[in-house]
Amino acid sequence: MTNKIRRAVGQQPPPLTVLVAAFFAAGVISGWLQYLDRSPVLKKHVAGTSAWWQQLAVAAVACVLFGYARWRRQRRFGRDSGQMWLLAPLGRPAARRAARTVRGALRGHRGFAHTLVALPPAGLFLYCFWRAGLQITAGLDPNFTVNAWGGPTYLGAMACHYLDCCVLMAAAAWLLDRSLLPDPHAEPGEAQYHRRAQAPVAD
Repeated sequence: MTNKIRRAVGQQPPPLTVLVAAFFAAGVISGWLQYLDRSPVLKKHVAGTSAWWQQLAVAAVACVLFGYARWRRQRRFGRDSGQMWLLAPLGRPAARRAARTVRGALRGHRGFAHTLVALPPAGLFLYCFWRAGLQITAGLDPNFTVNAWGGPTYLGAMACHYLDCCVLMAAAAWLLDRSLLPDPHAEPGEAQYHRRAQAPVAD
């Protein structure tokens, strides 16, 4: 387990790690500013706004998709491939693919189209880090959670909003995986997978 953790940490590129940490910190600060500006008048809870049944449905679907994705990945790369999975969007291969796509766009190659397609899911992915940070401090205000999904409690709203963020980030990561140019340093099996997902483009 220790070796796996060290391997995962070693595969995190500092620039990308700093970027997502900055978005998360910005969310925490934004939420704190909202909390300081909170209203002293407590809102009344409106029945049905917690949407727990809807969130349970989202959780069930997310668990099924998680299990299916894990099964497919193990079938493709094996159980002990050593490749990142849940943290793959923050790994060095993802950073290399993003850099290659941006370079292709700047050079006027087909990377420009790939960049345009990747911008919305990339923005959504980073926004979720900001929103996760916001929930921590803004949620301290009872008015922020009283009629929120998972409300009226702080922990309930936190659980539901983090569930939504995880689902949205997974969808954004899937779209990014399909839109970014392949990693030139990818292993043969993974490189072949990305070539099937999109037409190869020269740098």
